[in-house]
Amino acid sequence: MSIEKVKDYFKKFNMEDRIIEFSVSSATVELAAKALNCPEERIAKTLSFNIDENPVLIVVAGDVKIDNKKYKETFKTKAKMYKKEEVGDIIGHDIGGVCPFGVNSGVKTYLDISLKRFDAVYPAAGSSNSAIKLKIEELEKYSNFIKWVDVCKR
Repeated sequence: MSIEKVKDYFKKFNMEDRIIEFSVSSATVELAAKALNCPEERIAKTLSFNIDENPVLIVVAGDVKIDNKKYKETFKTKAKMYKKEEVGDIIGHDIGGVCPFGVNSGVKTYLDISLKRFDAVYPAAGSSNSAIKLKIEELEKYSNFIKWVDVCKR
């Protein structure tokens, strides 16, 4: 189970107890915000892209969408998201629980600057009913991100 991978990942840092599991779904930004009783923009949604046959995750604030022009300028290709049925095998987490922790080998992670306006955000934790509250510095550290990007509409 994917949440177990995330718990094992955070166990190395003695942080597995910070994972929040809900009795309700948190599979969408709206549902996660409701479960956490927080604004939607504080949900860190993780999007899965195929860039030249390489899996890439981009973590963005819950209230933004990908700007295709900015994406193409940054990655030199059109935005191509994986199909729902491909994500679990390629990334290591199914849709609704995709996060940048405990992912498959070779998955690269980027953080969008839309997250920088917050001191802390809530990414998923591997399942469609989980999250973890992380300060932005912790998100940087534990996501093993490559760099900050600016690929969203404001």
